[in-house]
Amino acid sequence: MSSRDNILARIRARQGKVAETADAEREAVRVHIRRPPANARPRIDWEPVARFRTSALGLASTVDDVESLAAIPAAVARYLVAHALPLAAVCWPEFAGLDWRGAGLAVEARAAHGTDLVGVTGAFCAIAETGTLMTVSGPDTPATVSLLTETHVAVVSKARIVPGMEEAWGLLRDELGVPRRAVNFISGPSRTADIEQTVTLGAHGPYRVHLILVP
Repeated sequence: MSSRDNILARIRARQGKVAETADAEREAVRVHIRRPPANARPRIDWEPVARFRTSALGLASTVDDVESLAAIPAAVARYLVAHALPLAAVCWPEFAGLDWRGAGLAVEARAAHGTDLVGVTGAFCAIAETGTLMTVSGPDTPATVSLLTETHVAVVSKARIVPGMEEAWGLLRDELGVPRRAVNFISGPSRTADIEQTVTLGAHGPYRVHLILVP
């Protein structure tokens, strides 16, 4: 018996269980993970898209609406010009085919480097209750595009805005089965108040988070 097995066996003995885990016990744990019991939560008497917008604005994000994916480049260009930001960016591969050049932007589909200032991503889903984006790691969703750049522009499908964290995790389990190596939650610009309780934006990530809502 390894040291690990010995420790676990002692824990199980204190719990009044046999040293070896039975198949039925393992399956009960699997069922619990796949479908965890619902806990008490506040009443949901609001519309998810409207609530997401309000929550995101309260986190110092900015929000824009467009009518189609084709309108994304022009919306990004308007935002960058309005804030005197560079007209160059990196993006997730899913947006590589958009007409960035026609909007006056130089956009490359790749992971971000230390010199990249603007990143354009999608989101696995968005959480209305808190104005939060959920992203998952993968070869086509490099986390550096949202975490390393100073300005993060996120394209959010209204159809992927769920009421709360419970629905977000449920969607992940239903669509991906096993969670990816990293699941990130982004709630507005990075901030900290560690120094003299003064809120500072951009301490550990983007200074700005701009959300573009698409149908």
